[in-house]
Amino acid sequence: MTGITAAFKHRLGDFLLDIDLQLPGRGVTAIFGPSGSGKTTALRCMAGLEKAPGGYFSVNGQVWQNDAQRVFTPVHRRSQGYVSQASNLFVHLSVRRNLDYGLKRIALPARKVSVVQAIELLGIEKLLDRMPHTLSGGESQRVAIARALATSPQILLMDEPLAALDAQRKAEVLPYLEQLHNALGIPVIYITHAPDEVARLADHLVLMDAGKVLASGATQALMTQLDLPLAHGDAAAAVIDAVVTRLEPQYHLSHAEFAGGQISLLNATLKVGQRIRVRIQARDVSLTLAHQHDTSILNIVAATVCSVSADSPGQVMVALRANGAILLARITQKSFDSMQLQIGSRVYAQVKSIAVLA
Repeated sequence: MTGITAAFKHRLGDFLLDIDLQLPGRGVTAIFGPSGSGKTTALRCMAGLEKAPGGYFSVNGQVWQNDAQRVFTPVHRRSQGYVSQASNLFVHLSVRRNLDYGLKRIALPARKVSVVQAIELLGIEKLLDRMPHTLSGGESQRVAIARALATSPQILLMDEPLAALDAQRKAEVLPYLEQLHNALGIPVIYITHAPDEVARLADHLVLMDAGKVLASGATQALMTQLDLPLAHGDAAAAVIDAVVTRLEPQYHLSHAEFAGGQISLLNATLKVGQRIRVRIQARDVSLTLAHQHDTSILNIVAATVCSVSADSPGQVMVALRANGAILLARITQKSFDSMQLQIGSRVYAQVKSIAVLA
């Protein structure tokens, strides 16, 4: 039986966590919500660090908690990796010995991820002989993730692993997390309050607030659903899958095909044939009624208005369907009214290449 089931009702003072989730048994599931929404409490219940009475938790057929049948596997006997905001490395051990520490309780036949593979995936080959106090925040987190992977866990639980890092260190670690997503079949539960991390990493998304689940489903769909909070505000964005088809190295441009047509982005590191995930922020999308030709904007996509919702004062969020892809445009109420837009209106979405993120 594949898939993850997590059902917990757990009271902590005045706060009540009440969730019942069916999640994919592979890929990255992001649990997203504001501070105090219950994200970390949910993760701690999954890890067995909080024992929710009457709870149930199973990972791909392995039941670790079923209070109805008096089943509760202690934390130390669960095949799980846990990474928090703090790397929690053993300060008296070198990086190499930190990695080796968890292997003592993993029988050889159960080792599905080798230490060598974990080292390569996280790019820490040059750090092995260093002590934790000599590492940067980003390096420490990469070592912590490698240590968790080296135990060959059935699931990897990550509690805002990038929250304590500045923008530069965060940018350093994110590509390695993307690589893990592509290279391993281990399911990951990833707690975050950062929309950009959701967009870059998550296949499945759980939105939480006040201890309850607002929605659970495919990331691309929930990020553009206008009755949900993630599709509003300055960070609102659409995520689309694309394949690189052409390069213009002299301009540092890559061109990719997606369901709605072609998208061009300023990125010289991509390769023809490479599958990419592209994020287009709603604030970077403008709309026209006619296709513009004498313009510096390279990305012009034909689309249809499929839903509209009020955003911040004087602004509206417009969801656009471009064949099978959904885009978001955040425009002023005046522009919306002057263009006489309505559901079904045909428009052209314009996006600067330098604003497309991959």
